[in-house]
Amino acid sequence: MTDSSILWYANRATGAVSLVLFTLVVLLGTAVRLRTRLPGLPRFGTVSLHRTLSLSATAFLVLHVVAAVADGYVNITVLDVLVPFVSAYQPLWLGLGTVALDLMLAVLVTSLLRARLGHRTWRAVHWLAYASWPVALVHGIGIGTDTGSAWMLWLTAGCAATVLAALGIRTAQATRAARRTPSTLLRTAEGAPQ
Repeated sequence: MTDSSILWYANRATGAVSLVLFTLVVLLGTAVRLRTRLPGLPRFGTVSLHRTLSLSATAFLVLHVVAAVADGYVNITVLDVLVPFVSAYQPLWLGLGTVALDLMLAVLVTSLLRARLGHRTWRAVHWLAYASWPVALVHGIGIGTDTGSAWMLWLTAGCAATVLAALGIRTAQATRAARRTPSTLLRTAEGAPQ
């Protein structure tokens, strides 16, 4: 096996692992927001697991990017990785990966600086994670060499379905909370017990 084929396999593998890990990160982030307690974990365990998997997913993403740049089969430069849509190689699909990476870098940096930024600023930037996941998914579908294989189709469909389900649950919870808020305010204003 040549160095180039090792890098190609590493790029494919780290891309697939990144998809799975970032899907889990999104699911855990939703669970944290909904204050869901995972079986066998205390409530803070969900937050801790979310942070740990976020760092693990980021590490695999870094390996994915490094393998893509180091592989000489396709000319992908560091500039292509950081600036969207400037690559000579599949500019749309690679550019979407760059957009997803840039959004995740913003989330990572603000998470590391959370104490200095304040909760509101951190939270506003943290919403970019919800934008980066589908952009990264489309990147993988468009540029991935395994996109047509059955295992990758099932993996992608499974990840998409679970994130859509979590988004549906999160949206339903937010809708219920929004409906309760006016009545709660009204009872409070009238002095009624809650």
